[in-house]
Order: sequence, then structure tokens, then C-alpha cells
Amino acid sequence: MTLYNDVLRQADKLTSEEQLRLITYLAEQARKSVGSSPMPRRWHEIRGAAAYPLMDEDAQNWVSRTREASDTQRGQSWQNQE
Repeated sequence: MTLYNDVLRQADKLTSEEQLRLITYLAEQARKSVGSSPMPRRWHEIRGAAAYPLMDEDAQNWVSRTREASDTQRGQSWQNQE
């Protein structure tokens, strides 16, 4: 027998008042443990929350623009070192 089954058997032997007290206790314990560690969000829950294109810019355009800016900045750094 598992501990869970043992508890169920013993709970059946309790009076109605004791069973209600046990339910209250278990519910409070479960509420405390759930409240302390929120469930992480799943991507499918927030999918589509932002309009496309986000910030009015296509992702590939953003990547290209930022790479070009980095290349330009690196080029200027090398020229200043010479």
C-alpha cells in the first residue's frame, strides 16, 4: 500500500467534521505551495500577442541593419587605432 492509500483509508474513518478540517488543511497547504512558485508561461499562451511586424520593422531588416551598424562601428575603431 502506498502512503496515499493509507491516508484515504484513515480519512474514511474520520467524522464528517474531522474530514472537513482535513480538507481545509490540505487546501491551505496546496494553496501555499502553488502560490510560492508560479507556473511558467507557455509560448503558445502568448503567441500572437504582439502585432507583426513588431516595432514596424521586419526581423531580417533589423538583423541586417544592426550588423551593418556594428561593421561600421568596428571599421571606425580600426581606423582610429592606425
